[in-house]
Amino acid sequence: MKFDKAVPLKDLADLTGSRVIGDKNAGVTGINEIHMVSNGDITFVDHPKYYDTCINSPATFVIINKEVSSPPGKSLLFSDDPFRDYVKIVKHFRPFKKADKPISETAIIGEGTIIQPNVFLGNHVTIGKNCVIHSGVSIYDHCVIGDDVIIHANTVIGSDAFYYKKRPSGYDKMVSCGRVVIENKVEIGACCTIDKGVSGDTTIGEGTKFDNHIHIGHDTVVGRNCLFAAQVGVAGVVKVEDDVILWGQVGVQKDLVIGKGAVVLGQSGIAKSLQGGVTYFGSPVREAREKMKELALIKRLPEVIRLLQSSGE
Repeated sequence: MKFDKAVPLKDLADLTGSRVIGDKNAGVTGINEIHMVSNGDITFVDHPKYYDTCINSPATFVIINKEVSSPPGKSLLFSDDPFRDYVKIVKHFRPFKKADKPISETAIIGEGTIIQPNVFLGNHVTIGKNCVIHSGVSIYDHCVIGDDVIIHANTVIGSDAFYYKKRPSGYDKMVSCGRVVIENKVEIGACCTIDKGVSGDTTIGEGTKFDNHIHIGHDTVVGRNCLFAAQVGVAGVVKVEDDVILWGQVGVQKDLVIGKGAVVLGQSGIAKSLQGGVTYFGSPVREAREKMKELALIKRLPEVIRLLQSSGE
């Protein structure tokens, strides 16, 4: 998320009760997670495993719980709880605003778009031209819908990221400040759920088509002209390249890439990145023909065992 204008780092230190290491007057232009950061952003790190990665990232500012020197060109906020202070900044610059009507006065609806009864459009939602938004659809604040988009009944666009930090007392929620961006000519079936980015965008590419009961996790990017059948579930921070087909009940683990033109057959489980242009099957997936051969051999195991037993081996 980018701020409306640059914020002096000292102001964020005052807001969070943290201490500046470096230039207190440097201007912070946005807040983002580590995988989304760019120059001018502030991010956070609270685990030794990721200290170096975070400090050496494109982020100009880091909230950190370790006393270290400020690297050249960067400034730090020393905090006893970076996660807490990151969330505090998000809540300050993107506070939750209660809706007082089904369609916000700040929503922008393009020419020729049809909004069916019982649709909810949150604050600052933008919908393009010639769309059809069916009954029961909820589109949360700041989401962007392109032209010629169809969204079927009871789908939810822009729900919060499923992201929590485990504490001794329970789970602390990472407050989402991102968006969902749906590009032109996308069709989304009934009862689908697409989570907003934690701090960036969850994106559905132009021409992509979703069946019913599909879930897309936070910060996932789905490419152009993809086809997802019913009950596909995709975790967060996944990149699905163009022309990918996922058939029914395919499950996709977080933080991986599915290459252009890949086809994954129904009820498969994807745990690692996949090369494009290949058809896959199974859980974990393998190239489909090899997986089918493997399953055929497994079916023969009882026969092989009987033969071995009868031969005395």
